[in-house]
Amino acid sequence: GRQEGRQAEACALIVRQLTRRLRQEISEEMRSRLANLPLLVLEDLSEALLDFATMADLEAWLEVQQSER
Repeated sequence: GRQEGRQAEACALIVRQLTRRLRQEISEEMRSRLANLPLLVLEDLSEALLDFATMADLEAWLEVQQSER
């Protein structure tokens, strides 16, 4: 319901932010990984991505998140 809608909106916004920040398209595989993240993790990512310079930064951040769950 409402939670899934908020999560989908957050994911779409983050994909747009990442595309602009990293100056490259985000792969379907990565979009799928992001879509499966809980809303609270997406909110953390929305701040963390401001420090990303490369796709490797995003990958490393996601690895840390997975190891903490």
